[in-house]
Amino acid sequence: MILKNRHNNLEIVFEESLLKEIETIAVQHYPNEFGGFLLGKYSEDFKSVVIESIILPYKYKASPVLFQRSTKDLEKLFIKEYQENSRYYIGEWHSHPNGSTMYSGTDLNAMIETAESDEVQIKNPLLLIISISKKKMQNFTFYYYSEKKLFAYE
Repeated sequence: MILKNRHNNLEIVFEESLLKEIETIAVQHYPNEFGGFLLGKYSEDFKSVVIESIILPYKYKASPVLFQRSTKDLEKLFIKEYQENSRYYIGEWHSHPNGSTMYSGTDLNAMIETAESDEVQIKNPLLLIISISKKKMQNFTFYYYSEKKLFAYE
């Protein structure tokens, strides 16, 4: 699947099977929000990013309207992904149970903190929000972070 963003002309490329995997994980945590990290790589010309896999947090807090993940104890996984598959952190995903795929102020603030963190090497992370019901994903939206704003893919 390929999505484009009018703001930056950056394409997102991903397999539907990866989206299905994210859906399955999110539905398993219903009615609470849940999420994780997106891994992949940019093309040489930086006009597209390929999302290839995810990493799930070991530690997190979740409720029907909140998801806070920790990066504690994940450094080795990120290093292994880079060394073995040349994949690195490109963004995050989380679910909105019985909600829309529109980001909240909390979501935006989390992306601002991530982009400004010394531990993160990219300044324009992606955010995927999926809307789920008890049984399945209802919808999904990818966002591109830039200049303290999130821009939706179509």
